[in-house]
Amino acid sequence: MRKLRVQYFAIIGAILLLNSCASPKTVVYFWDDDGQIKNENLLDYQPRIQPGDELTINVSGLNQESAIPFNLYEVANTNSNPKPITYIVTAEGFVNFPVLGKIKVNGSTTQGISDKLSELLVTYIKDPIVNVRLVNFKVAILGEVERPGTYSLTNERVSILDALGLAGDLTIHGKRDNVLLIREKNNNRTFIKIDLTDTKLFNSPYFYLAQNDVLYVEPNKTAVNSSRVGANTAVIVSSISILISLVAILLR
Repeated sequence: MRKLRVQYFAIIGAILLLNSCASPKTVVYFWDDDGQIKNENLLDYQPRIQPGDELTINVSGLNQESAIPFNLYEVANTNSNPKPITYIVTAEGFVNFPVLGKIKVNGSTTQGISDKLSELLVTYIKDPIVNVRLVNFKVAILGEVERPGTYSLTNERVSILDALGLAGDLTIHGKRDNVLLIREKNNNRTFIKIDLTDTKLFNSPYFYLAQNDVLYVEPNKTAVNSSRVGANTAVIVSSISILISLVAILLR
């Protein structure tokens, strides 16, 4: 009879252990997808320039000599290729551009700045072509990912999924329904909760990242509980296993 009780409690323990396993909803991305083919309009996102951003601006035209005064280069050794200077956006949102002076760029896109400079340069250059790039686009990815760190990106159109892919994806211990996005804009810091298990993410205004965004993947309960495990846990577990085995033998 006692032997049956031991077996009974062993079965109950196994059932409880199985029930404690993570639900697919907490592990699988976009769980609410019903398998149907859906057509959605892609978000037309371009990052907005902020104070402290670093830009490169290249000017060309039909007469290349007329564009020379607008392309400045760093002083370098004669043995190396000249490197174009970068323009740092001031706290007031301006860049100091050759000949034209202060140009307001805060809140504009790189394409918007290019169009604005092209209009202003018509007086000096025939059919000017202006190429503007944001060169300090970076995001930080922290928490339960394979490769946490800060990533510098050349592409200005970077989604949350792109960023997590760079970091090697979430670990099995990362909370997929509670990823924190930290964004700084206009001297304000915003905290946004992202649910990677919901397909509504694709239509979210936060699907595409802005420069200097921070993504933090929170650990799940399993990871938190494992961090509380002491150094003697293995010995304790082993001792309990031996004790249970002895009790089972004595009850035979």
